[in-house]
Order: sequence, then C-alpha cells, then structure tokens
Amino acid sequence: IGHATWVWRLGGKLVAFDPIWSRSIGGVVPRLTAPGVKLDALPALDVVCITHDHRDHLDLPTLRRLGAAPLYVVPLGNAPRVARVVRDARVVELDWWQTHHEGDLAITLVPARHWSMREPWSRNATLWGGYVVRGPEGVAYHAGDTATGDHFAEIGARVGAIDWAMMPIGGYDPRWFMDAQHVDPDEAAAGFLALGARHLLAMHWGTFRLTDEAMGEPPERLRAWWAERGLPDERLWILDAGEARRL
Repeated sequence: IGHATWVWRLGGKLVAFDPIWSRSIGGVVPRLTAPGVKLDALPALDVVCITHDHRDHLDLPTLRRLGAAPLYVVPLGNAPRVARVVRDARVVELDWWQTHHEGDLAITLVPARHWSMREPWSRNATLWGGYVVRGPEGVAYHAGDTATGDHFAEIGARVGAIDWAMMPIGGYDPRWFMDAQHVDPDEAAAGFLALGARHLLAMHWGTFRLTDEAMGEPPERLRAWWAERGLPDERLWILDAGEARRL
C-alpha cells in the first residue's frame, strides 16, 4: 500500500500491518505517493497489527475509517489509543514474545530497537515491536521501525524459518541522529540475513519525506548491496505501491 502498510491474505483472513491511508501524517507531513489500493476498494479487514504508536504507523483517522470490524493487535499500552477512535473495538495487547491465536493464524509480537511517543509526556509509555504471523501459507515477519541489533538473529533462532521478511529501508539520514532508531538499506539487508528469511520485502520508503536521503535512494542502495553479494534476485521484492504477489 505504501510506507509500512501491507495487506496480506493469510489463513483465509485479510491482515493489515500499520495501516495509514491518510493524505498526511498528523496533518503535517504530506503523502507524496498515493496508497497503492484505495481503502474502499479492499474487502473488509479481519486483523490489523500495529507495531507502535508513532503517527506514521498508528494513524487514528485510518482506524476511524476501519471501525470495529477487524481485530486490532497492538503492543502493551496501546489499546486505549485504538478505543479512543474506534467504538466497541476488539483489541488484543501483546508483550514481546506473546502470541495470539486467531483462527489458523498465530500472531507473535517480537522485539525491535525503537521507542514510542505520542505526546511530549508519553515517551516510552507504551511498547513497540515487530510481528511474526504464522499461517498455513507460511511465516511473515514485519519489522516495524527498528535500528540494527542482535534481535534479528534472536528472532530467527526462536521462530525458525521465515518466508517473507518486511524490512524498513528508508528514514535513515543523517546517521548520527537516525542510527539508534532506523536501519539503513545495508543494515536492513544484513538483518534479513541474520533472520535467515527466504525473501526480503522492502518497505518504509517512497511515501513520506521524513528524513534527508533522496526519495529514490533506499531501493538503489539495497539493490547495489544485494548485487555486490551475488544474492538471487528472486529473493528481493521491491514492490511498487499497489503491486501484489501471490504466495
């Protein structure tokens, strides 16, 4: 869809990660690339997984549009934010390594090196993370926002085989400021290898101008890193907004 928003069909359910269909982030940062699929064109979502409370990942106007139909899965402390805009919302809060079972899906919150803050007084008041979703078709991982770290290897060791790893590749310059919270393309690819995943799905680039790098730089750097190491092209998925792949 764009940025960190993905929609997956797994286990007979439509699962969305970090949905943001708004024209801006909090009315401040404009959207530069339209959503790949209009929200009204999608079938009803069954599950919405939110990685953390930053406004480009937990977008309240989008949640208001989604309403109470889907189940919301959030890190600890984020349920009140969802309930604020979604009346009668069904919300499951998870700690790191906790799992919620929904039909044929097992949804696990996993660690990330990041932080949370919605208001100036709420820094790190709620948890953040990534997700591993295991379904009949395979295992998907969404990293959320994260800096590099040994959590990638830990996730790979504890989860086992991961088929599709959604890795953020944008939002990294200047490094002196961003390296403690966002991976750059090289670190994202190295983290993918540490996970031991089969496919890398690039995200978190080309939708909003949040940092100093050029909008098209992240995928160029990732492709160069990939080619230098002779990795198979079919394992790298850099999808345009709205592009789909059959699992």
